[in-house]
Amino acid sequence: MTRSDLITVLASRFPSLVAKDAEIAVKEILDAIGIALAQGDRVEIRGFGSFRLNYRPARTGRNPKSGEPVAVAEKYVPHFQASKEMRERVEQSVKPAPLQRAA
Repeated sequence: MTRSDLITVLASRFPSLVAKDAEIAVKEILDAIGIALAQGDRVEIRGFGSFRLNYRPARTGRNPKSGEPVAVAEKYVPHFQASKEMRERVEQSVKPAPLQRAA
């Protein structure tokens, strides 16, 4: 689902909400999450999941084209962890494909 799909679903689910208002709401929520992460905070949405920062220490990488070693600086990267409720909902909705025997 893309951002525009989310806006469309939100506007169709709530008829009193104009598409432009739904777009503003989605933008504000995503901006708030981004700002909180930029400040080093953790964001938790009950029943959905939590966003936090993971620390990645400095390391020596490799240039895939030339194979030369490249120094990669330390950094913080966003990480999402789904809630137990979300994991269970996804697990129930996704049916595994039956295994087929090899010929």
